[in-house]
Formats: sequence, structure tokens, C-alpha cells
Amino acid sequence: MSKPSAPAPPNPVDTARASTSTNVGTAITNAFLNNTNQYTPDGSLRYDVTGSHQWNDPYTGMTVDIPTFSATQQLSPQQQAIKDQGDAAKFNLAGMANVQSDRLSRHLGQDLDLSGAPEMGDANAIAKMQGAATEFGPSWDITKTYGEDDFGASRDKYENALMQRMNPQLARERGNVEQRLADQGIRYGSQAYSSAMDDYNRQANDARFAAVGAAGDEQARMMQMAQQRAAFENQAQSQGFQQQATRGEFLNAGLAQQLAQKQAAFNAQNMSRGQWMNEKFAARNQPINEISALLSGSQISNPNFVNTPNNQVPTTDVAGLINSRFNQDMDVYKQESQNYNQLMGGILGMAGGMMKMGMSDRREKEDIVRVGTVFATDVDENEPAKLKNADGDSSRKELPIYEYAFKRDPDKTRHVGPMAQDVEKIDKGAVKTKGGIKYVDHERVMGNILRVA
Repeated sequence: MSKPSAPAPPNPVDTARASTSTNVGTAITNAFLNNTNQYTPDGSLRYDVTGSHQWNDPYTGMTVDIPTFSATQQLSPQQQAIKDQGDAAKFNLAGMANVQSDRLSRHLGQDLDLSGAPEMGDANAIAKMQGAATEFGPSWDITKTYGEDDFGASRDKYENALMQRMNPQLARERGNVEQRLADQGIRYGSQAYSSAMDDYNRQANDARFAAVGAAGDEQARMMQMAQQRAAFENQAQSQGFQQQATRGEFLNAGLAQQLAQKQAAFNAQNMSRGQWMNEKFAARNQPINEISALLSGSQISNPNFVNTPNNQVPTTDVAGLINSRFNQDMDVYKQESQNYNQLMGGILGMAGGMMKMGMSDRREKEDIVRVGTVFATDVDENEPAKLKNADGDSSRKELPIYEYAFKRDPDKTRHVGPMAQDVEKIDKGAVKTKGGIKYVDHERVMGNILRVA
């Protein structure tokens, strides 16, 4: 297996020349495809090659002849007659426009007189109008309290009045109860005396509680009266506010109506002035429009033809194809170089990591796979073994290289190298037999046999 050679890179000049030649040829082909002659009832359109010019590529030095096309339009006899009549009419219109242009010069030399225009609308009359009412008279504060009366003090006053009237009566009744008990011989502190006094005290407390309740009812009545008075005041204030708001709204509606009337009069006056101005401008512009119409009618028009299909032949990317082929060759070269380096690295690694004499007997190996071939240079002339290659050249001898594992290796580690039997065919002096097993002199193999050409 010889060391691969890198492919020669493409010549940029040759690549440019090939690309330019292809593109120019494609462009000329497209020109012939798209310059379609047309023949219609109204006339014809013909494309003819009337010459050529040379173009020099400044980079490659190529000289290319590029054809020159001419387009010829020809009307039918009827259309030619119509065109002649139209040209004559346009010529007359152009003459009329020339005559009118002298009149137009005098017309435009006079200033536009706007002295008789209607007056514009008076915006000040609108601006001086009374503004809309935003306030509806004086406002009142809503009554949030029930007056300045201290209802608690009134309640206490009412309660005290009841108590002052009731306490003397209760004192007299207590004296009567105590006198009655004394008359009955019931002593103070006895059980009968305490029971009788308890009955009296309960009656007295009930009377006092009744007075307190009556005072509370009086307080509630007074608060209700104050609340009704405040609600009446607020209702009156609300009614007064609504009346003032109604008057304000009525005033604003009247002002809005007056404003609308003044605006309508303002717009009508401006519209009248604008209409008068438009009539003035129309009278001034009419001669210009007439001349423009005469001039537009005198323009020359060309006959129209149908649009033919536009066919395009795509250009060939010659440079891309050449570079793509070069890249493919480079990829093959890189792969071959990688395979070669791996093969030689395995062989050299084998030689550097083993003793001078290494066991390389095929019979001691298994799982043998051939991975390549190396070529050996001439060995000692005295050696009788001469193995010719496929071309019959005895100066280059093929030595197969294998990947294998040793039968005695329990780990089955893979190795790369030759077989002793193949080395023996090329250089018997590089193989020794010990104990029936063939060994290879690796230094001799690497020094003599594996000198790669």
C-alpha cells in the first residue's frame, strides 16, 4: 500500500474560462429564444441579427463574439393608413395648440380679480357669543346631623324629673312598709323583715326602670323629630337645586341654538365665497385645460404587440462543478491518507512495542481480517525468495497486513501487522522458528522490507 497523493487543485483561470464560456453561450441562447418574431393583423415585429461586437475577458483573456439584434416594427397597410390619418389630425391639433398658446400668454398676463367676491363669514360673531352656564346658582350644604340638641342630656333631664317626682312617693311607701312591720312585731334583721323589704325594693326598682325606659322613649321621639326636620330641609334644598339646574339647561339650550344659527350663517357665507372663487378659477384654467387636451391629442403613440413568453435557459455552474469534484477528490485523499496513517501507525506501534523477535505465526492467531497491503523494496540479492506483484515487477513485493488477536490472549486484544508466513516469502532471513512457532525479526522487517516507495 503506497502513500496516497493529494489531487491537484483546479486552475482558477481554466475554471473562470470554462464558466465564462458557458455563461456567455447560455446568454446568447436565451437571446435567440426570447427574441420571438410576431406577425399580427395589425403589423409585425421582427428581430434580426445585424452584426456583432467582440468582448474581451480581462481575467482569462478570452475574446467572445456577441451578436447584435435589431427590432423592426411594420404596420399592415390598413393600420399604416389609419396612422397617417391620426398623425395628420395630431399635427392639426398641435397647430391649434400653438395658436391658443399665444392667447393663453395674454390671458395669464392679467391678474386674477377677486374684488367682487362675497365677504367671508365673521368668526368674531361666534367667538363673542355668551358662554354656556356651568353653575346653577348658590348651593347648600346637606344636613348631616339632627340639630345641635344634646339628646343624651335631654334624656337625663327627663329621667331626673321622673325620679324627683317618684322618689318622695317611694320613700313614703318604704316608711309605711317599715311601720307596718313594726306594728306586726317583726323585728329589723329577721327573715320576715328581709323578705318584706325585698318585695318593696323590687317594686321600687321596677318603678325606677320604668322611669328610665320612659326617658329613653322620649329621647328616641326627639331624635326622630330632628331626623324628620333634617330630611325635610334636604328635600327642599334638592328641589331648589333641580329648579336652578332646569333653568341653566334651558339657558344653555337657547345658547346652543343661537350658536348653531350663527355657524350655519358663517358656513353659508363661506360656501358662497368658495363657489364664486371656484367659478373664477375655472374660467382662468379653462384655456389651459383646452391647450393641454390639444397637446395630449397630438402625442405620437407606438403600435402595441403581444407579450411573448420569456424563456430562460439557466446557466451552468461550471466553477461549482469543478470545485465540487476537487472537494470530492480531496475527501477521498483525506480518507486514504487516514487509512494509510492508521495502518502504518499500527505497524510501527507494533514494532516499537515488542521485542526484536516477535511471535507472528498465523497458526497462533485468530479472527484474522486483512486490512491492506504494503510494498517491500528489494531485499538481499542473495536471498532466493522473489515474489512478483500483479504487474510482474519483482522490485516491488506485496506484503499483506492483517488485524487479528492471539489465541493465547484471554483479553482478545486486537493487533495489526503481517504474518510470518508472508514475510518468509519475501525475506526468509527475517523469520526464525523456535519450538515449532515462527517469529519475525521486527527490526529487519521495518528496516529492510517496509521501506515504503
